Amino acid sequence: MADPLVSIVIPSYNQGKYIRETIDSILAQDYRPIEVIVQDGASTDETVDVLRSYGDRAELQWRSEPDKGVVDAVNRGLARAIGSIVAIQSSDDTYLPGAIRAAVDAFASDATLGLVYGDVEYIDAASRVTGRTTLPPYDLLSYLSKETFIPQPAAFFTKAAADRAGGWRAEISYAADADFYLRIATIAEARKLDALLGQYRYHEEQRDRIGKRISDDWEKAVRGWMAESQPTRAMRRSAVAGIHLTHAHYLADAQWPRRTLELYRALVASPLVLARPDFPRRELIPGRVPIWRVLSRVKRALGFEPR
Repeated sequence: MADPLVSIVIPSYNQGKYIRETIDSILAQDYRPIEVIVQDGASTDETVDVLRSYGDRAELQWRSEPDKGVVDAVNRGLARAIGSIVAIQSSDDTYLPGAIRAAVDAFASDATLGLVYGDVEYIDAASRVTGRTTLPPYDLLSYLSKETFIPQPAAFFTKAAADRAGGWRAEISYAADADFYLRIATIAEARKLDALLGQYRYHEEQRDRIGKRISDDWEKAVRGWMAESQPTRAMRRSAVAGIHLTHAHYLADAQWPRRTLELYRALVASPLVLARPDFPRRELIPGRVPIWRVLSRVKRALGFEPR
């Protein structure tokens, strides 16, 4: 049996300084056949020049045309994809060697799988590795409660599952990928692979620095999912806890009263979150942030270096 075609969709806008590295990380993979679909939103930087530099390479197809944003670009790319296995890669992130082969092998091993993903390295604007994830095995309750996540640079899904789930949704554009993976994992099996598959880049131009939009859109996505599906009580409790934990995560230090309230709301929804190693227990103390600041000033005044 022939190896399946893998389609990689790259939504792009003014990421010319990074997109070559993204594309090269795909073309350098040890797996074929592949198709690389760049859906560019009429970039005004060097992006189009980079794309033209690949000439008539058959595996790469690209369009540069006005769109309505990243959700529209992704959905246009998905509509063009013809592979039975698909991935969406940001135009500033990359794949690590062997990523596509690992995903294809996983799907071949279990016909019930609709989504697989691995760990990622974190890199900076200069492509220096600054850290990595070590994610646990996939579990729906953990995903809903935000104890784990599915990193887009290391995620692959079947086209059949994606077609059933539907595309990205514009009304929740800042959590569109997380919502998309949740819908796929509801109708098909998901698996976390024990392998580093991609690299996620942190840099100043990123859209996901708008924390309130991310947390608000995640809440819209999860509440919509609960209304459309038939979650168990445990799923609902985990989902509500995850909503409040997401709000707490993206609130600034100056918003500590709201952040503390969101943490208590998460505890009420699912007391089990208190046992999580990533749960910020110290922030359950009302006023901890301003008290800590005062104590730090006092320590400095006394000549001590605050921790």
